[in-house]
Amino acid sequence: MILFAFSDDALHVAIATVSSCSLIVSWNFKHIVHFDKIKLYNAVNILKGFSEIAIFSPLEVISYEK
Repeated sequence: MILFAFSDDALHVAIATVSSCSLIVSWNFKHIVHFDKIKLYNAVNILKGFSEIAIFSPLEVISYEK
């Protein structure tokens, strides 16, 4: 059923939110690290009284030494 297809992704964001995580790092570009969806996650967080959460890909948070 399509309704449950993305429930693990929503649960991932919800648990991070209620646990007061400041960010999520994920390779899931389709359902989590997605520009339009990040705005929606944070809109719901604000409406429900939670803090916004930053969501990045691993490539955005890793720095390599030369």
